[in-house]
Amino acid sequence: MKVMVVIKVNGADEGKVMPTPEMMALMEAYNDKLIKAGVMLDGGGLKPSAEGAQVVFEGGTTSVVDGPFTESKEIIAGYWVWQVSSLEEAIEWARQCPSDPDSGMREVLEVRPYYEDADFEVASAQG
Repeated sequence: MKVMVVIKVNGADEGKVMPTPEMMALMEAYNDKLIKAGVMLDGGGLKPSAEGAQVVFEGGTTSVVDGPFTESKEIIAGYWVWQVSSLEEAIEWARQCPSDPDSGMREVLEVRPYYEDADFEVASAQG
């Protein structure tokens, strides 16, 4: 099963808090552990939303909103793509992720399975 793990942080604090060198070392060790276990397929950190934009489709029109997106409760700060045997295994890996309780930030790891070919075969058979 392939899952995406989305790393979310508080939008108001985005860009204000950088990881400490100690936290960076812990994350590097965690990523190495994921790679050695054959779990991690891809991953990366994202620059603050101030350096991005949103393309909004609404009511037949398209608009562009420049960052930052501080009005958002949660901002995507990074992601991993993992290959695991089950959602439960992905959750166990996510629970092992280092976090810095002294950062003052709320971090959320959202684990979402990818659709697989079999999911669409079931849907077309039902329709």
